[in-house]
Amino acid sequence: MIERYYYDLHTHSCLSPCADDDNTPNNLLGMAQLAGVDILALTDHNSAKNCPAFFEAAEGYGIVAIAGMELTTSEDIHVICLFEHLSDALRFDEELDGHRLNIENRPDIFGRQLVLDGRDNILYEEKNLLSYATDISVEDLPELVRSFGGIAYPAHVDRDANGIIAILGTFPDTPYFSTVEIHDGKRIAEYKERYSLSDKRFIISSDAHYLTDIKDGENYFELESDGTPDGIRSALFKLLRGESEV
Repeated sequence: MIERYYYDLHTHSCLSPCADDDNTPNNLLGMAQLAGVDILALTDHNSAKNCPAFFEAAEGYGIVAIAGMELTTSEDIHVICLFEHLSDALRFDEELDGHRLNIENRPDIFGRQLVLDGRDNILYEEKNLLSYATDISVEDLPELVRSFGGIAYPAHVDRDANGIIAILGTFPDTPYFSTVEIHDGKRIAEYKERYSLSDKRFIISSDAHYLTDIKDGENYFELESDGTPDGIRSALFKLLRGESEV
């Protein structure tokens, strides 16, 4: 059965140093529920360590949780990395331990980096600053993410800060991305024409760093699934991988 699912595939929890401490997994899910969002991805900067708490909490909100992160490439480009299975996201997070710069965070300057449990209790604070660039190039990233069962696509291509077009001056032919994220959906036609992106699937997400950034559900996918969280996730990833035309 084909149904419409409203989504937001780019949000930050209190693990991201630039996000508000109120952005706990439960608060994010509660705000998304009020906004009518059905599918919500947690994409903290260069880390998936709050995704287990996010998945645990999601069971009480009737929202399909997606595990991911917003990775910063060596060129300082932000790329959304999403994983169908939580276990794959955590394996990829372990892989990143060898690619992050170990520079100690200054919470008084950059903000706290809180790792929580499913009830929003603080487990610990991440010691090293997560917002620095990794040593993974944008050329190498998509295949690396695919090897862990995930998908990757450029974040907020319409922004100057850390957008792939702003950094490179154009949208590259390689690596090939079938999907791109744009912050302002009203600019899709402009970007399709200006940068020859007519073959891309555009995703509009909030990049929420504060709870108030999550807007009422406007953007949706039409997916054919059995209606279970696992089934909806499977249908979503088939769509994002180009395996489904629904």
